[in-house]
Amino acid sequence: MVDNCYGEFVEDREPTMAGADIIAGSLIKNPGGGIAPTGGYIAGRKDLVDKAANRLTTPGIGGECGSTLGNNRLLFQGFFMAPHVVAQALKTACFCAGMLEALNYETSPSSTEHRSDIIQMIELKTADNLRKFCRGIQAGAPVDSFVTPEPWQMPGYDCDVIMAAGAFVQGSSIELSADGPMREPYIAFLQGGITYESGKIGVMMAISEMLS
Repeated sequence: MVDNCYGEFVEDREPTMAGADIIAGSLIKNPGGGIAPTGGYIAGRKDLVDKAANRLTTPGIGGECGSTLGNNRLLFQGFFMAPHVVAQALKTACFCAGMLEALNYETSPSSTEHRSDIIQMIELKTADNLRKFCRGIQAGAPVDSFVTPEPWQMPGYDCDVIMAAGAFVQGSSIELSADGPMREPYIAFLQGGITYESGKIGVMMAISEMLS
C-alpha cells in the first residue's frame, strides 16, 4: 500500500504500475488541481478497493453510494486540470531551489535533480530565516496575505512548527504553502503553486523577506 500524496502526475508512472497493490491520496493535493474542495481517493486491485469501500460505507453497498456533498463537478474539473497544475508546482519548486542555491543554501532535490513529488526542502540554517521565509510565502498568497505566521505547538510534533498557507481551499497543499519545524537545521518544506507566475512571486517575496 502506498500513500501517494504529493506524487500524482509528477512521473510518467504511478505506484500501481510499479507493483503496489493499492494507493491512496488526497484531492486537496495534486489530483484535485486546486479546484476540488474536499475528498480523497483509493485505487488499485479491485478486491482491495472493494474492501476499503465496504469499510467506508457498509458491507454490500461499498462504492455504489456515498456522500458527494454536491461536489462532483469540482472533483472532475480538478482532476482534469491536475496534470497541468502539478507541472506548475514542479516549475515553482525548481525555481525555488535554483534561487536558494544561488544564495548558498542546501536544497533537496536540487534544481537539476529528478523529482518524484512536489515537495521542495530548503535548509535555511537559522530560526529567523525559517520564520522570514514562511512570512514571505504567506505575504505572497492570494488569501490571508495580511496574516503573519508564528511557530506554535501542533499535535504529533515534538517542537514548535511554523506554517504558511493562504489557500482558496483550506489545507490544499497543491496551492503554494511552506512549513517547517523550529529546530536545526531549520528546513522549510515548500509545496505547490497552482500557477507558476504566482508561485514565482511567492518565492521571490520569501527570499526578499529573508534578505531584508
